[in-house]
Amino acid sequence: MTNLNPDVTTRPPGRPRDTAREDEILGVILEVLSTSGVDGVTFEEVARRARASKRTLYRRWATKQEMIVAAIKAGPAAATKPEPIDTGSLRGDLLALLERLEATMDAGEPISLTIMQAGLRDPDLCEHIEASAGPTGARLTDAVLQSAIARGELPATADRFAYEEVAAGVLIIRKLNGLSTDATYREALVDAILIPALRSGVEAGQHGIFSGAPTPSAPTRTDEHERLHD
Repeated sequence: MTNLNPDVTTRPPGRPRDTAREDEILGVILEVLSTSGVDGVTFEEVARRARASKRTLYRRWATKQEMIVAAIKAGPAAATKPEPIDTGSLRGDLLALLERLEATMDAGEPISLTIMQAGLRDPDLCEHIEASAGPTGARLTDAVLQSAIARGELPATADRFAYEEVAAGVLIIRKLNGLSTDATYREALVDAILIPALRSGVEAGQHGIFSGAPTPSAPTRTDEHERLHD
């Protein structure tokens, strides 16, 4: 019997995927990201735009997060190397993280900014991106922090809050306003703000905005009043 569904195949096990078709679908995912944001990326919408069945997508990716990360790795993150950062010094590591962050944002602008913004609202997606396409530079990695403590450059109580609250935030704001984020600026950011804050050893008691789990605001009296009267 003739197979009327082009997405239902009778390929023998182990046959390679059609990489050209997969690249096309990944491009569609990035297109949806750029026009509709992360919330707009659904299996239904990607299948519609790519003229594929949802079964085709599910054979490649089990979840929306996996689909988005695959597109990021093929697009904005393709030019970066997700290798561990270890320059031998805290200052060098921080500059390397900021350089990685700069590359991450530049590679797929404005898609990269959309992705980073989405990471604020979707901790699971943020974790997927950092684990699969990172480090993006938006976070102070555990390896960098622990190495600096072991070398005696930071106290044992060093809190990554300062980096994860400030670094990505200021770079994004400056980029959106057409201001420089070049190497000279990044050195000033590291020397004048990030290193002093990390060396203070002050525990913030909350998580930074790009930590993957930013601390939410406390409910106000108005919020509580509205909740009680819903």
